[in-house]
Amino acid sequence: MFSVKQIEGAIPTVELADSGASSRAVLAPSRGGILAELTLGGRELLYLDRATFEDRSANVRGGNPVLFPSPGKLAGDAWSSSGAHGQMRQHGFARTLPWSLDDHGTAAPGGAYARLALRSSEATRAQYPWDFRAELTYTLRGTALRIDVRVTNESDEGAPPMPFGVGFHPYFAVSQADKPGASIETRATRAFDNTTKQEAPFSGLDLTRPEVDLHLLDHGSTESALSIEGPPAARIAVRGSPEFTHWVVWTLQGKDFVCLEPWTCPGDALNTGERLIHLPSRQTQALWIELST
Repeated sequence: MFSVKQIEGAIPTVELADSGASSRAVLAPSRGGILAELTLGGRELLYLDRATFEDRSANVRGGNPVLFPSPGKLAGDAWSSSGAHGQMRQHGFARTLPWSLDDHGTAAPGGAYARLALRSSEATRAQYPWDFRAELTYTLRGTALRIDVRVTNESDEGAPPMPFGVGFHPYFAVSQADKPGASIETRATRAFDNTTKQEAPFSGLDLTRPEVDLHLLDHGSTESALSIEGPPAARIAVRGSPEFTHWVVWTLQGKDFVCLEPWTCPGDALNTGERLIHLPSRQTQALWIELST
């Protein structure tokens, strides 16, 4: 049975549930439209640092932050593209701004869903001069959560195309004890190590290092998975639409998470242009990812 429930509190949330599958997803529109909690088949999949979640001045450490319009870090926190330029902090502004809850419900056999929206404003135009509307539709069904993304360039006709990237930053719950036996599915042979700022051959992951921050340069797929030996064992699959070609793995020693992040472009793409999406005025780009067990 599908259900949607709005929960009041210091941080209002929206809970999607599929009781028949023992699955639930908790969204926080006012905290960057974030997916804060996800249980599939009775297993909680996401790590969440509640102190950062409840502190509106902090970036949320945990859940599944939304990275838009620029995944990763810009050189000098500045960008220049399509004849425009500006300043923007790491991962863009979508994860720090409130999203509106525009629609929700249950639509068998579609599942329980909620649609969130972020519209351009004075705050966004100060960093990024395009008018836009971004929508996230979260749909829970069985042991899968799908996130549909729609980005519309609402700038006037004749304006230059809007350059952007989209990414997600899921913090999967992996204990320190489980990290030695955890693995990421990839065909990558080369990676950029963001801790040393060097590109090197890639032959596997050691998730017990003090910090792992690897960009898989030739992952060669729009899907991956995190496997945990347990007990209980788990395989969490992440897949996306064809735009999600850049994958990042990040974890810190002493923290019970491993991030497996699908991005449409590498960091600093608003400067380099690499794999940016250029969206003409009055046009919409649709993308999606799915998390499942």
